[in-house]
Amino acid sequence: MNSSPRMNETDVLRVKLEVLRREHRDLDDAIMALQERGTSDMLTLKRLKKQKLTLKDKIASIEDRLTPDIIA
Repeated sequence: MNSSPRMNETDVLRVKLEVLRREHRDLDDAIMALQERGTSDMLTLKRLKKQKLTLKDKIASIEDRLTPDIIA
């Protein structure tokens, strides 16, 4: 018998959601820092913004999985 506690799927999704949100905030900070410097590389900014949008989509997907469907 295994006595170690196991995380259920919901707990795993919540942890992953928090990690993705943190990454999203970090990218936002990086983008703002590059823009404030004024010497920002447009290609780098474009890549960071695309990564940020991808993370936003992943966050939305996990939030949808965690939110129960409510029929009104």
